Amino acid sequence: MNITIGVSGVTRELRVEVDMEQDALFDAVNQAIESGTALQLTDTKGRKLIIPAAKVGYIMVSDEKPRPVGFTVA
Repeated sequence: MNITIGVSGVTRELRVEVDMEQDALFDAVNQAIESGTALQLTDTKGRKLIIPAAKVGYIMVSDEKPRPVGFTVA
């Protein structure tokens, strides 16, 4: 699943691909915001992403896979 995270005070969005269910992602975000701790995610390549919960502006979720570029022969 592809997610886009808007961080307050930062003009650029974070775009990450994670192997999480949508409900698990929302639970992790809500728990981080309610407890005031950092939101911690791991992308599909194993990289860690840590964002202070107070700085999370928005999170946009997309199940869309990027379209392949070029031509294929079947």
